[in-house]
Amino acid sequence: MRTLLPSRWAITIALIVSFFAPQALLARTQQAGAAQQSTAPKRVRAVGAIKAINGTSVTVTEDSGAEVTITIQPTTRLVRLEPGQTDLKTAPAIPLSDVQVGDRMLAGGVGSEDGKSITATTAVIMKKSDVAEKQEQQRAEWQKNGVAGVVKSVDAAAGTITLSTGAMGASTLVVHVSKDTTIRRYASDSIKFDDAKPGTLEQIKPGDQLRARGTKSDDGKELAAAEIVSGTFRSIPATVIATDASNSSITVNDLASKRPVTLKVGPDSQMHQLPEMFAARIAMRLKASAPGAQGQAAQGRAAQADGGPVHPQGGEERRPGGYGGGARAGGPPDFQQLLHRMPAVSLKDLTKGSVVMIVATEGTAQSPSTVIILLSGVEPILAAVSPSEASTILSPWNLSNGAIGGTGDTP
Repeated sequence: MRTLLPSRWAITIALIVSFFAPQALLARTQQAGAAQQSTAPKRVRAVGAIKAINGTSVTVTEDSGAEVTITIQPTTRLVRLEPGQTDLKTAPAIPLSDVQVGDRMLAGGVGSEDGKSITATTAVIMKKSDVAEKQEQQRAEWQKNGVAGVVKSVDAAAGTITLSTGAMGASTLVVHVSKDTTIRRYASDSIKFDDAKPGTLEQIKPGDQLRARGTKSDDGKELAAAEIVSGTFRSIPATVIATDASNSSITVNDLASKRPVTLKVGPDSQMHQLPEMFAARIAMRLKASAPGAQGQAAQGRAAQADGGPVHPQGGEERRPGGYGGGARAGGPPDFQQLLHRMPAVSLKDLTKGSVVMIVATEGTAQSPSTVIILLSGVEPILAAVSPSEASTILSPWNLSNGAIGGTGDTP
């Protein structure tokens, strides 16, 4: 009996060793792999506009605003991406001497511990002139074959989106979405097209602002979309409560919700003053185009009040110059065209009680809404329509001022 005990213990120990040995080996292997990974060079990338070039060091201002120093080595693959080109394998190699300030660069390589520099293994350049050309092509494409408006309804099963277009949603248009349609969604704190992320039809909801490009039907009431970009934005008719130039913020009383709202004013915020006489003319035209107005006769009188020639069909012909250059034939004024002609204002120009119309980002709990467009001098407009109707007047503005026309390509 005694002679069996050592044998049984030996078997038991052998079983324990055979059970745990592979796991112990695996654990040691994982630990070794983790240690090796922690000491391995960190691969990172940066993309933005070139701010400065000093020898083989290139300073890039990323789209987030941060600056990164890119070191170009003799072994760095430096290539130029042509407008519309997507295959880097066919991109031509260029010397660093061809790179200029203002060009866009996408660099990948080994990053420093502080994240402020990269030793590049690959760098892709898009020339400044190419970027401008590409942006102009995109703007022209969106202008020619694009539509913009506020989402009225979405039928995901049918793949259709009904938009309210024109001042106060006077018209509707149906956007058809297919499996080939590219859908993007604006970030909650940005209207930059390049910041938009891939989205889905299910994300689009009534009240969103949407812009689409594609093939229009002959009657202009439908569009087969090749690309869609949408987002949730805030339209706020309000009176100014206070401004804080030191914190770049403005607090207003929302006339629709009757609640105070504090918004940030950023470097991309557009702030303009609407001339008094012109505001009165817009108010008159809005009244003429409101439901119940007397059709073409009212439109004709409004056009005459604006000092423009009356179109044979009752609308106003487009004029190339002056504030009236934004007028649309046969309907209300095109506020998107008018905006850039308005005099600029700053926070110090806005006093308590000033009446304003604002388009702002949706914002988050961590990031307050940011002013996209602020227009002052709008008292006659808000006297002509309700706050909710005024919101619809503002709605399409943000989608046509800087939102479309990013590079659309890498970098």
